[in-house]
Amino acid sequence: MPESGQKTTQGHITERVPEPIAGPAARRTGLLVTLVLGGLTALPPLSMDMYLPALPEVTGALAAPAATIQLTLTACLAGMALGQLVVGPMSDKWGRRRPLLIGMVVYVLATAACAFAPTAETLIGFRLLQGLAGAAGIVIARAVVRDLYDGVEMARFFSTLMLISGVAPIIAPLIGGQILRITDWRGVFHVLTVIGVLLTLVVWRFLGETLPPERRHEGGVGQALRTMRGLLADRVFAGYMLTGGLAFAALFAYISASPFVVQEIYGASPQTFSLLFGLNSIGLVAVGQINGKLLVGRVSLDKALGFGLGTILVAALVLLLMTSGAFGKVGLVPIAAGLFVLMSAMGLAMPNTNALALMRTPHAAGSASALLGTTSFLVGAVASPLVGIAGEHTAVPMAVVQLTCAILALACFLGLCRPWRAPAATAGTPAAGA
Repeated sequence: MPESGQKTTQGHITERVPEPIAGPAARRTGLLVTLVLGGLTALPPLSMDMYLPALPEVTGALAAPAATIQLTLTACLAGMALGQLVVGPMSDKWGRRRPLLIGMVVYVLATAACAFAPTAETLIGFRLLQGLAGAAGIVIARAVVRDLYDGVEMARFFSTLMLISGVAPIIAPLIGGQILRITDWRGVFHVLTVIGVLLTLVVWRFLGETLPPERRHEGGVGQALRTMRGLLADRVFAGYMLTGGLAFAALFAYISASPFVVQEIYGASPQTFSLLFGLNSIGLVAVGQINGKLLVGRVSLDKALGFGLGTILVAALVLLLMTSGAFGKVGLVPIAAGLFVLMSAMGLAMPNTNALALMRTPHAAGSASALLGTTSFLVGAVASPLVGIAGEHTAVPMAVVQLTCAILALACFLGLCRPWRAPAATAGTPAAGA
């Protein structure tokens, strides 16, 4: 076994890496920093979900088909994916604070530009830039957690972040729906701009540097690529990365399709859609807290993750049967119940995949976080247009995409992570020969 703080590569000790910050240093982060990190992780659902009730209105206002307007979601998601590949290694080299502040400033400018987009194509371009810049908050928040915590404490902290950031998808559609009562869809981006400015000021004032100079990586693009290649060569890390990405894709299939499914197919108002979306988000947050407060430390993270993936698969299968007419004509309530179960199970899948993957990578938290986020957002970006492939009058494509992603996620978890054979993975150290 390698000594504490040593990095292993295919079972061999290659270099000594500093211990992650823990104990008193971690406790000094305090409630305020926890809230700041929660705000950063809340930025993606704010950027996505506040805009969801306006999608049908944007379709009419910009005279574009639904499939084109859904690309405004895909563009933002793809930008967040690609941006993480740049920001993650940058934060390993220059520290967390500087890249984060630069990204936040660009995010504010891009969001303001979205409010004045004259065409669907222009809006797609600005949303891409918004996503590229917003990636800084996502990847660096995860890296900061890895700087400060390890083991089950990291899993608990991710669940705490889910509680904080989970408020965003609950209130974002509600806020979006209320904004549409007094203004049009452009007002949503005005509000997002103000939120971005406030969060940037809070980060500048209260979030200190968590990666000391002695723990930073030297080297340029080549070194970053070698680091990522080494991470991808770790079969178990790659398994958790793909598992989390596919689970996120099932979630994003719901995010992308639900405005049209709930409002266009089942005739709900934007306000009713917002309430249902918020209820599903409450389920996700509640299960995330059960995971962090009750399961972590009592049940292995792999078992909790496996149960969550199985629940997602069953919920997606039931949704497919209902939307395809296997149970006859069903109303909004059964569909909403199935989506609630699927969303709630994400509270087991999302924090545990992040924690299990990052436990293996204390030597490159920024790059590892970038790969995790990029995979999730890219797979989600692919899933987004597929849910509308059969038009706006059927929910079957949404259910098909969700079921396919759930099956593939479970296959990656069992085939690559092999939780019954890799106890070291849950201990935070790569297993020899993994």
